[in-house]
Amino acid sequence: MMSLQQKPDLRSVVRPSLGDRVAIITGAGQGIGRVFAKAFAMAGAVAVIAERNHPRGQAVAAEIIADGGEAIAIETDVADPDAVEAMAKKVDDAYGRIDILVNNAGIFSTLEMRPFDQIPVPEWEQVLRVNVTGPFLCARAMLPLMRKNKWGRIINMASGAVTLGRPNYLHYIASKAALAGMTHSMARELGPEGITVNAILPGATYTEIARKTVTPEQKQRIVAMQSIPRPQVPDDLIGVVMFLASEASAFMTGQELTVDGGATHP
Repeated sequence: MMSLQQKPDLRSVVRPSLGDRVAIITGAGQGIGRVFAKAFAMAGAVAVIAERNHPRGQAVAAEIIADGGEAIAIETDVADPDAVEAMAKKVDDAYGRIDILVNNAGIFSTLEMRPFDQIPVPEWEQVLRVNVTGPFLCARAMLPLMRKNKWGRIINMASGAVTLGRPNYLHYIASKAALAGMTHSMARELGPEGITVNAILPGATYTEIARKTVTPEQKQRIVAMQSIPRPQVPDDLIGVVMFLASEASAFMTGQELTVDGGATHP
């Protein structure tokens, strides 16, 4: 593995390779996570689908294997410390390494838009438990193997909605702002160990997951805000996650990359 004093191999920068890497993608049973898992497998990595809904995770793993890739689905509740530790152990036992962690699992599509003073406290706490404590628990559990290899990539899925100050989702916005802040602090702590930590801030990304509180008119307004005036889809995020997971981003850490079609220019 590359020491902190060495320059990266130019070949691995020009042609970023993820072959033989082990990538854990949380919440990969659907939506953006599913697309990421399939992309990592296509790039030659082992895709570990850490998904609370085990049948859905198994279905994604089966898709990847049918396409000639390597994948494993592990039932995981990211808000449960024991479940996260058990998942890390299974990956260690199976592969002996963990290279990439994409903290993608989160609560959003099922939330109802409402003023913050109408958010029930149990719902507030659940969103923060999954969206903030979950990535903390996952990063903590993966560190021993990343530290052993002196190489690692932690990629946190925050949200462009944070920079917009989007109303009526205060618990979600608070959780994603916290995740962006965690990215900066974790990057400081882990940089000397060869582990980078960066965040992706997607715009409004349309997946197969239904969002009953978003009307067609709201979708049109979002697209109209963008410099690239078309709906954003999960495939629009593949390039940036591959970049952050590879040697091409070896000297980049603690950063937030906004991918929203130019809706915001932070």
